[in-house]
Order: sequence, then structure tokens, then C-alpha cells
Amino acid sequence: MTLTEKIMARAAGKGRVEAGDNVWVKADILMTHDVCGPGTIGVFKREFGAAAKVWDRKAVVIIPDHYIFTVDSKSNRNVDILRDFAREQEIAYFYDVIDSPAGTWKFDAAKGPLERQYGSHYAGVCHTALPQKGHTRPGEILFGTDSHTCMAGAFNEFATGIGNTDAGFVMGTGKLLLKVPETMHFRLEGKLQPGVMAKDVILHCIGEIGFDGATYRAMQFDGEGVRNLTMDDRMTIANMAIEAGGKNAIFEFDDQTRAAVDYRCKLNGTRADYQPVERDAAEKFVHETVVNLSKLEPTVACHPDPGQRKLARELVGMKLDRAYVGSCTGGKTSDFLEAARVLRGRKVVIDTFGVPATPEIVHDLQSAWWGDKSVWQILVEAGVQMTENAGCAACLGGPVDTFGRMNAPLKCISATNRNFPGRMGHRESQVFLASPATVAASALTGHITDPRDYLS
Repeated sequence: MTLTEKIMARAAGKGRVEAGDNVWVKADILMTHDVCGPGTIGVFKREFGAAAKVWDRKAVVIIPDHYIFTVDSKSNRNVDILRDFAREQEIAYFYDVIDSPAGTWKFDAAKGPLERQYGSHYAGVCHTALPQKGHTRPGEILFGTDSHTCMAGAFNEFATGIGNTDAGFVMGTGKLLLKVPETMHFRLEGKLQPGVMAKDVILHCIGEIGFDGATYRAMQFDGEGVRNLTMDDRMTIANMAIEAGGKNAIFEFDDQTRAAVDYRCKLNGTRADYQPVERDAAEKFVHETVVNLSKLEPTVACHPDPGQRKLARELVGMKLDRAYVGSCTGGKTSDFLEAARVLRGRKVVIDTFGVPATPEIVHDLQSAWWGDKSVWQILVEAGVQMTENAGCAACLGGPVDTFGRMNAPLKCISATNRNFPGRMGHRESQVFLASPATVAASALTGHITDPRDYLS
């Protein structure tokens, strides 16, 4: 069996499953947020009763993160709905924006978008926060009411996005009926060269198969090259499996996985026992591709979908209006470090926005010093508008006052994960997806630029 099949077989209590089988699986974690959480709660109460209790209060993780730092009253109300439900159900893991369990959330526009406006429990973008808070464990089943839940596949688990109806059912029963997906195999070899990042790997893969080439399939990444990728790298790659239509992505378990998971579980006091899955000698794949990391170049996904792959050096004539570094895919500490490496001592020439994914990343950037300046200072002095309000921000568009949102038909190069029309705001805007390094280099010139031109 493939890695995905092994996890699903275990969760179904079966010795073996095959692609195409329909099986009931037990969930280990259900995650929801402020966009889909209220709807999921509504389904749960409608179907199980107003007084019903969730199947496991320690297995439901609620992370407001999408439409947070906005004056939009309905968006603010959604966070309050989550708080009321978490209090009613005694949810163990609710990462609230404010510290008072009886308070209400309201964004203070007078303070502006850059200064911190969250309490001590706030966790930031759900997909980055889940592993940081110790909720991603090898061999488990993770469901989330967000398509990019597949990011947790970096940790050798089956993680996939589901809708409100399915999530409401899982909330009440801890189970879900799933079809076992076919598995596509991506064997990674070699090592990334300077200026090339994990984002270039997944954009290359999606360009090979198309933005629908993995529809309801698992994307399995393994091979010698995986050992040369950090956990952040693997998260970036797994995150965008959905941009090829994938049901999930999954990586091999290794010492890096163990170290990362063990540390986070111990740090946060979450359940520390888990059982990873290992590869079989006789796996059945529906598709096989070998990717030589050493030969990849900085890559861009052009408007209007992630499958429109071109090399950055082929697009030097493409003028830009905006640059954006952030989101679960491109807002990790390592992402900003690579952007800072390109921007250090230079100035951007177009509007450039920086949105760390989590408060922990804000702290990392403000407390890590390169010489006599913090990484945060280096970015700000380069002209990047850095916000302390970690979250999804403009990645999903959001209300018109969302930080970095495109409210006009602009061209933006972004380290985010999706570029369908209207994704980051105005329906006639154009988004070009690239690595943080490529975004930073392009911000310096005002047109799409190969970051290797700015690295010694």
C-alpha cells in the first residue's frame, strides 16, 4: 500500500485498502476557522441537536485567522460565534484573538493595520499554527474546513480539506466516509540551488501535470531529495497539492519529521504518541515523476491559474504594481529570511506587503539579528510594509480594508498559493505566484525578476 492507503486502512480498522474503496475512517483532529466554523457549528447543531456535545473536545481545534483584522462587523461576529461555541463545548484548543473568554472582538482601525491587535492566545494562520501548536502527528487523520489543510501532509499524515456539512458530521461522530484516492508518485532527487526554493518545486510539479492533474488523488513525495528539504520546505510543497486538484499530499517520515513533531508536542503539551507509516516495496501508483531539485530554476505561475508555469527569467518584461510575501505557503520564518537576503541594503520600487503567518514568526523576525539590525528592520528599511497582525490577510481577498488587498485591477507577484481571478481582491487583478525570493527580487525592479541576479 502507499503511504495514504496505509493511514486510511489503519483509521478504518482494516488490514488493507485499495484506491477506489469507500471506507469509514476515524478522525484524529478536526480543524475549523472563522470563515467556515460558524457554518460547521450550524450544521452540527441542526443535525445533532442544540444541546449536543462534540465527539471529543480535545480533538476539535478552532483557529480564527482569515477575516480578522477588519472593521467588517460580520467578520468580527464570526469570531464571537466561535468563542461562544468553544466556551459552551469546553473546547480545549481554541486560539482566540482576544484573551477574555467573555469578551467580544473588534478591530481598531484607528491603530492602523501594522500594530499588533491580538491577545496572547492568538495563533495566526491555521495551517502554519497547527504544527506550531503540536496538532500535526504522523500516521493520523486530520480534517479541516479549508482546502489547504493538505499542508499537514508534510508531517506524514493524511490531511485534507472538507466542507461544512462533512465537518459538522465529523464534529458529532468523529468519523467520515471517504473514497481511497489513487496515488501519484513524485520522487525527488538532488538539492536545491541558491535562489531556488520549495515554492519552485511545487510550481514545477503543477506545471507538469496541470492545475487539475491530481484531481482526487494523493500526491506522494519521497526520495533522496526529500532529505535535503526542511520541514518548512515540505509544508510549502504539501500546501499546494490542492492547486493541482489533489485530495492530499504526503511525505515520507524521517528524523526531521520526528524531531519537529516531538519538539512541538512537548512544547505545547499536546498528545505525543503517534505511529508513522513507512513505504512498502510494492506500492501501486497511477503516475510517476522524477524531479531533480538540482536542475530547477526560479519559477512563476502566471494568471489565471497555478498551472501556467514559466521560468522567472522568461518573464522579465512583465511589469508589476505590487509584491506580497505572506500566507501559510509563503509567510513562514524561512520565507522571510530568504526575502530579506535579497532585499538587504536595497529598496523596493513597488508597493510591497509582508504578512507573517503566525505571531511566533513575528517574534522570530523581530528578535533575529543580522549584524546590528533585526530581520524585521532589514525588511522595513527596504520598504516592505510589515504588519504584526499575523493572519491570512489579502491571500483570500477579504473585506475591502484587508491589509494588502487589491481593490483595483493591479498586477501582483505573490508568495501565496492561489491565483484564480479575484483571489486577492479585484476580479480583474492578476496574481503571479512565486517564491519569496523571486517576489523580493521583483519588488526591487518592478518587473518579474530572477532572484539569482541579487544573490552572490
